[in-house]
Amino acid sequence: MRSKNIKGNLCTVLRKALALDGDFYEHAQNTSKNQGIARTIVILAAVSHALGSAVILVINRATLPILVFSLVLDALSVVAGYYFWTLTIWKIGQWLKRDSLTYRDLLIPIGFAYAPQVLNFLTLIPLLGRPVELVLAIWSLLAVIVAVRQGLDIQTRWAALICLVGWPLVQVAIGFVQVYKSS
Repeated sequence: MRSKNIKGNLCTVLRKALALDGDFYEHAQNTSKNQGIARTIVILAAVSHALGSAVILVINRATLPILVFSLVLDALSVVAGYYFWTLTIWKIGQWLKRDSLTYRDLLIPIGFAYAPQVLNFLTLIPLLGRPVELVLAIWSLLAVIVAVRQGLDIQTRWAALICLVGWPLVQVAIGFVQVYKSS
């Protein structure tokens, strides 16, 4: 990974991450500023996901304790999914390339790749919630593939295979949380 500082603020980073800019992901070096921005994107994604769920829970007249518990669980599932997915990518990347990045180095570009999830609050649109959620999940998958391809300096097909190992597990886990909340 070439060493170059990512210039700009959160909005610039979100725009470049959403555009699947390979150069942007390649230059996502491990700095405290980038760590903070990546962490912020993942937290915004978690909050956005929880907000989309909150409206549905309020419409279904969930009690306050159930509402709070569900929203915390929803947000934590997104954050836990981020760390788990990064871990699976890192482990497989280590197996494929012994001189690959560290786990901490992968947290930044994969955190940036969570940018589409910041739009998850759009799932509250009636009748479009599930399709919007699916589009955002696939968009994030594509962003992570670009980040992994650039970060590990591997071919796109290998990056896709690596990312597809953990992605379904994360989607199933988040789906279980949503089913649990609705029951």
